[in-house]
Amino acid sequence: MPTARKSHVDALDFEPTLAAMPGVLFASAGGYHHVAMNTWNSRGVGPRAASLGLGDVAITVPGREDLDALVARLSARTMDFADNGRSVRVSDPWGTQVTLGIGGSSIDQTLTRYSRLSDTGMTARSLGG
Repeated sequence: MPTARKSHVDALDFEPTLAAMPGVLFASAGGYHHVAMNTWNSRGVGPRAASLGLGDVAITVPGREDLDALVARLSARTMDFADNGRSVRVSDPWGTQVTLGIGGSSIDQTLTRYSRLSDTGMTARSLGG
C-alpha cells in the first residue's frame, strides 16, 4: 500500500478515506468519488494486464492552477506525465491512465484528447532518470 499512497495520495493529491485495514486504501478526490486499491489477490504482481480492471480515469479540476500544482508534485517525484495545457495525464504504478483536466470539457473529450496525441499538440515530459 505504500506505492498506492505515494501515487494517489502524495502525487495526485487524493484524500485517504480508509487506510486502517491491512492491504487496502480508499482515497477520494474532493471527498466525493472514491478509488480503492488493495493487495488482497495481487500483492507484488506489477502492472495489470490491459484487459483487466480500470484502464482510464478522468477527473476535472477547477482551473489551470490545480494542474500547475499537480505538475509540481509530479516533477518533484520525477514521474513521467504529459501536459497539453488543459489536461495532465499520468500513469499510476499499475498502468492505469489518470487524466486531470480543467472543467468545461466532458470526460469523453478529456480522454479523447489523449487518444489522438499527434492531433492535439500535446507534449510529453519525461522526467525520470
